[in-house]
Formats: sequence, structure tokens, C-alpha cells
Amino acid sequence: MARRLPSLNALRAFEAAGRLGLMKLAADELHVTHSAISRQIQHLEEMMDIRLFEGPKHAPKLTEAGKALLPALSAAFDQMDTAVRLVSDTEEGPLDVSCLGTFLMRWLIPRLHCFRKEHQTIEIRMSTADTPVDFSRENFDVAIRVGTGPWPDNSEVMPLFAEWFGPVCSPAIKVEPNEVLRLPLLQTQTRRSAWKDWSKRTGIAFDPLCGTEFEHFYFMLEGAIAGLGLCIAPWPLVADDIVAGRLIAPFGFVESGQDYVALRRRRRNRKAATFTNWLKNSAADFMQSSNLELRHFGSVSRETSSISLTSK
Repeated sequence: MARRLPSLNALRAFEAAGRLGLMKLAADELHVTHSAISRQIQHLEEMMDIRLFEGPKHAPKLTEAGKALLPALSAAFDQMDTAVRLVSDTEEGPLDVSCLGTFLMRWLIPRLHCFRKEHQTIEIRMSTADTPVDFSRENFDVAIRVGTGPWPDNSEVMPLFAEWFGPVCSPAIKVEPNEVLRLPLLQTQTRRSAWKDWSKRTGIAFDPLCGTEFEHFYFMLEGAIAGLGLCIAPWPLVADDIVAGRLIAPFGFVESGQDYVALRRRRRNRKAATFTNWLKNSAADFMQSSNLELRHFGSVSRETSSISLTSK
């Protein structure tokens, strides 16, 4: 059965105007004139014999028919966009990368200039998220996440490095080694189990003291640098701070059981492949240079495993 659909241009014009709320904004998005958008919508209304907008021209409102049509059209155009992106390897447009916020700030941004120097024609558009990856519903090309998996079936998984974590604090805090865990213990809403996980992996028992909870991981790290207390942090996020002397790691680092990975769509995409290969090489260089630091900090001694704290 043949489909009887109005003009695709007319449908695109209406969808953009309805979604953005103004015909001028729709014209800007579709790179046409305001009058072209108006003519396409008028043509669509005549073909369907319904009104899609009402009210003054400078502030049109969707009619009930327009409100009913818009969501289905938006979903259809999103599906078409996803389908085209799945089979195409376009050289146009930026590479969309979704990344953990603190990892972006503390690890990726300080190294991103190296990628730009090597690949000047690839424009990267960064966004932050820590939610599970679903390439069937989202438009980014590459995602960087940390966890244990399983990872999405429709993605190619490139391991970057295993996560090592441990307590860190400001070197300005002067306490005896056996009193370090008497400091206020900082935590973040996004990883409230960090202290418990570290205790389980090291065998060090302690009574958690009241500290400060932060909404975001990078706020907590700034709190530790400012001397507010002790926090659990992954090595990749604090390596530069430790080398620079802004933080110290009194108990060293142990493996957390999680891994940092780069995920990309299972499709032909030269830019995504170039970027993830660069990530893999940068991660390998980082871990090779980190080996000396991790050996220097060592592992947690079992002699301290019976530490028990009481509130000050």
C-alpha cells in the first residue's frame, strides 16, 4: 500500500516551527527564509485541510491538531536521523563525545590539545553525563564511562585502564600517619559507597566521621584540595594534583574492580575510530607513566587493618 504523505519539506518546516516555537528560529535551523517556512506550513494546512497554528504571526500557538501531530513528527525525524547516522560516515559536522564530568575536567581536557594538534580537521563537541549509554536513543558518537559492565550490545568497547582508588587529602593538613582517618571524611552523592568499597578492598575498618557531602565529584575534590578533609578518589582524577603537590595519598591506591572504557557505535565512522584509538594510546601512555607513582605509593599495609576511629 502506497504511503500518502504531504511534502517532506512542509513536514520539516512545521516540525521545526512547532518544536522551536517561532518560525524565525525554524528558518534559522533549516537555513531558509522566514517566508519559506510560512509558505510550507500554509501548503501543509491546505493539503490536510486543517489549521496547525493560530494567533498572531509574531507569536503563533499550536492548535489542537498541531499539538497532536508534532510529537509523532519529531519522533519520526529523530528515527530518520539515527538511521542515516548508522550507515553513513560523513566527514561533515563535529564528533559528539559524551564523557563523565570529572574525568573530562581532570584527565581528558589537559590532554585534548594533543589530539587537536594531531587531527586539526576533526571538531569535537563535548557533553557530560554519567547515565547508562543507549546509542539507539542518543545522538553522540563516543561515550566514556567507568563501571563493570555489561556494556551495550550495539557498541564497540575499547578498554582504557583499570581504576585504582584511595584516600587523598591536602598536604597542608598535618596529622600523624595513624590519625589520618580521624579527618572528616568527604563523600559525593554520585558515589556514596566509595568509603565502604575501599574499606572492603583494603581490610581497613574505621568508624566514619561526619564530613561534607557534595553534589558533584569535582566539588568534593576541590574540597579535599582546600583542606576540608579526606576523600576517596580514583588515580586518573588526581594524578596531576598529586604530582603537582596539591594532594597526597597517605594509603596509596588499590584496584576498585571498575574499568574506564570508551564506547562507540557499531558503524563505519572514521572520526570516532580515530578519536578512540587516540584515547587508547593516551591511556596506555598515562598508565605507563603512572606505574612508578603507583609503586611509590604502594599498597595498603595489613598492619593498619585494625584501625578503629572514634569521633573527635
